[in-house]
Amino acid sequence: MRRTISLLFLLACACGEEGPEPGEELSGGNTTVHDTTRNAFTLAARNLQGERRDAFFVGNAIFNRNWVTAPSSTEGLDGLGPTFNAPSCAGCHFKDGRGKPPLEPDEKPLSLLFRLSIPGQDAHGGPLGDPTYGGQLQPQSILGVPAEGHVAITYTTREGHYADGTAYTLEEPHYALVDLAFGPTHPELMVSPRVAPAMVGLGLLEAIPQAALEKLADPNDTNGDGISGRLNHVWDVEHGEVRVGRFGWKSNQPSLRQQNAGAFRGDIGITSDLFPEEECTAAQDACRAAPSGGSPELDAQKLEQVTFYSRTLAVPARRDVDQPEVLKGRRLFREVDCAKCHVPRHETGTLEEMPELSGQVIFPYTDLLLHDMGPDLADNRPDFEATGSEWRTPPLWGIGLVHTVNQHSRFLHDGRARSLEEAILWHGGEAERSREHFRNLSATDRAALLRFLESL
Repeated sequence: MRRTISLLFLLACACGEEGPEPGEELSGGNTTVHDTTRNAFTLAARNLQGERRDAFFVGNAIFNRNWVTAPSSTEGLDGLGPTFNAPSCAGCHFKDGRGKPPLEPDEKPLSLLFRLSIPGQDAHGGPLGDPTYGGQLQPQSILGVPAEGHVAITYTTREGHYADGTAYTLEEPHYALVDLAFGPTHPELMVSPRVAPAMVGLGLLEAIPQAALEKLADPNDTNGDGISGRLNHVWDVEHGEVRVGRFGWKSNQPSLRQQNAGAFRGDIGITSDLFPEEECTAAQDACRAAPSGGSPELDAQKLEQVTFYSRTLAVPARRDVDQPEVLKGRRLFREVDCAKCHVPRHETGTLEEMPELSGQVIFPYTDLLLHDMGPDLADNRPDFEATGSEWRTPPLWGIGLVHTVNQHSRFLHDGRARSLEEAILWHGGEAERSREHFRNLSATDRAALLRFLESL
C-alpha cells in the first residue's frame, strides 16, 4: 500500500500538482479512525481509552434508545412527547449520519424537521414561535394527544447549462403545512426545513478557539473579496449570557450541551434542566394535560453522557489523498475560492476536561461562520443575528462517505441537492462567484473537484 501511495504521489508531482499537507489524511488529528463501512460515523475517537471509552458507549446507548410514554416501568427513559418528531436521537441521526427529505411518496420526513416562527424576537433575541404550533412542527404524538400536522413537499425543475454546453437540472422544493390539528397558523408564519446533520467531529469543532473564528470573520468585507463571514451571537441558557454560536444550520447554539438539550425537547419532547418546560402552546389542551416522565425527564447525568458521546464521535480518515485526480481537485477547490468559507485547517485549543480533543490539527473544511447564500437557498427566517438568507458553513469532513453510511446523496440544509454537484450549483450570494467558476470549468476539471470532495 505504501509503495502504491508513493507511486501515485510521484505521478501527481510529475503532473505539477502540489501534494497534501502532512497529516491531511487524518481529518480529526489523533482522534481519526480508519473505516469506510456503514459504521464509519459511529466510532469513538481513536485516542479515547479506558473508562472514558466506556463512557462513550454509555452515551451511545442513550442516544440510540427509544423513549416511551409516561408513566412507564422504564425508569428514567419515559416522557416521550407529548408531541414529537422522533422517539430517539438516532431516529433522525441514523448511524450518526446525515438525514434526508422523503424520497418515496408515502415516506414521512423523519430526519427533516420544520422550524416555525413569526416576525419579532423573544426576550433573548431568538425567534418567536407560532402562537398555536410553537417553534417546531411536531408530526407525531403519544396516544390521546393530537399530532400538530404534516408537511406536503412538491418540486419544480430548474434547468441550466455549464459553459461547455452540458445540461443539468435542479429540483426546487416547495413546502405546505397540511392536516393541521388546531386551525390555521399565524398569517406571517416563517417555515424553515432542516435535515439532521452528521454527528462526527462535533467535539473538535467545539474545541476550536473563539479567537480563531473571530480572526476569520470579515463582516464588512474589508478585504473586498465579496465574502463577509460573521459570527452569530446567541443566548447561552446555562450561563445566562450572550455567547458565540457555532452549532446548528444557522449557528444558533453556543455549545453541544445546549444543542443536545434543545434537540431532546424540540425533537423528542424530553425536558431537561436547560429546557424544563414542554413545548405545548395554550391551544394544545391535551398536550398540556399529558403525564410527565419527571421534572426534568432527562436528568443532568444522562445529558452529560450524551454530550460526552457527541463530543467524542470520531471523524473517518480521508481516502486517496495522493491520487492525482484528487490532488488536482484539491488545487481547483482552492482556485475557485471554495476554501475561503470551507476553511480546510484548524487547530484545537487546550481543554482540561477533554485532553483527547486538545491540541489537534484538524481538517474540517469550515469556518463556522454565517454567510449570505442568496435568495435561492434563503428560508427568510432570522435566527438571533442570522438573517433569512444566511447559513453557517457546514463542515465537509466525512461527506464522501454519506452515501455509504446513509444510502443517499442528499445535501444542503433541506436535502434538496441530489449530489455534491447539485449542492455546488445551488450556491448563491457570497458563493455565487465560486459557483460560476465551477460552472465554467471543463468537464474534466469539474470531475476532479468532485473527486476531491468525495475523498473528504
